[in-house]
This record gives sequence, C-alpha cells and structure tokens, in this order.
Amino acid sequence: MQVLYFAWLRERIGAAREDVATEAATVADLVAELRAREPRYAAAFADLGAIRVAIDQEMRDFDAPLAGAREVAFFPPVTGG
Repeated sequence: MQVLYFAWLRERIGAAREDVATEAATVADLVAELRAREPRYAAAFADLGAIRVAIDQEMRDFDAPLAGAREVAFFPPVTGG
C-alpha cells in the first residue's frame, strides 16, 4: 500500500510517500511496524495525539481496519486562523 506523510511527519521521516508491504490489520498495527523500523519513524509517531490518519482519503481512527486499503495518509491536525 502507498503510505503518505505530510508536514512535519514528512520532514522527520525524510520522505513524502513510500510503498509499504504490511501484514498490519489496523492503522495502529501499521504504526507499530513503522515505529520499529528505525528511530526517525519512532520520532515521527511518538505522539499519536498530534497525528490524524486517512485511509483512501477518508478520515479514520487508529483502530480502523486496513483490509483492502490502497493508501494511508498521516498528517498533523488542520488548524484555522
């Protein structure tokens, strides 16, 4: 599946997108796999309260299933001004 990173997540990980082969059942499982990869991922996903997720461009929670997902995007909350 395609995993997309936006804003400071992209900066910490050093990539805007990547193809990820995963057996993760949920977004939380995917995050655990990514965190275990290397320190830059662990740093990017250190505070899940500061991250939002979308599966195939629909906002979801971290307990959402990944079955059939083609794209998962991680980004900080959007704020207005």
